Amino acid sequence: MTASNKALLRLVVITLFPQMVHQVAEHGVVGRAIQQGLVELSLLDLRQYTEDKTGRVDDRPYGGGPGMVMQVQPLASAVIAARGILGKQARVIYLSPQGRQFTQSSVKTLCEQQSLIMIAGRYEGIDERFIETYVDEEWSIGDFVLSGGELPAMVMIDAMARTLPGALGDDESAQQDSFMNGLLDCPHYTRPESIEGNSVPEVLMSGNHQVIKDWRLQQSLGRTWLRRPELLNNLTLDEHQQTLLDDFIRQHKSLNE
Repeated sequence: MTASNKALLRLVVITLFPQMVHQVAEHGVVGRAIQQGLVELSLLDLRQYTEDKTGRVDDRPYGGGPGMVMQVQPLASAVIAARGILGKQARVIYLSPQGRQFTQSSVKTLCEQQSLIMIAGRYEGIDERFIETYVDEEWSIGDFVLSGGELPAMVMIDAMARTLPGALGDDESAQQDSFMNGLLDCPHYTRPESIEGNSVPEVLMSGNHQVIKDWRLQQSLGRTWLRRPELLNNLTLDEHQQTLLDDFIRQHKSLNE
């Protein structure tokens, strides 16, 4: 599953369910990135690092309450082992609903760190003393609660891997993804040309690359205005972009009057 030290992104995931995370390494973009040596992914089974003879990694919370809390010792030992793989400079991130929101702009930030140790928590959480001592950053993939950090880890790994040069068949594919320029993606079409009377927009068959580029940009702007208008507040549109958006808004309102 691992690649050479020349990988652009080196990751260690500490988890109770390594086989769960292993799935992302076997398929699609991530699997291809690993095969090409762009990503190095190591999975550490947390139970292998506990000093408890029964393999226990959690205990009841002080102060009472439901659930269990993951203990410091096995997590700390696993981080030490992970640093043995990646080096002492590796950043430790904890996947938590309380963390910083993971967005497309975050992908570049994390990829630039090159070496990441990802902690996939379980149960009610992990001992705060571990977070204070070992964790550099906390990250969340959304304002909802999951059973553990494995799925967020897989989501983040996929998002990061696809931005690496050579990970996709066409590097422009990543640049055209939603959120790459702060906007939602434009609509896409493929053959056949017509399905039950619903035809591909003529502009896409015009052969005029500049007109097609402007149409796609206008659709991207328009979709963002319709579905995620708050994203536009974070952008400064140039005159051409604003004109395209204004035309889209006028056409939309005209069709819905």
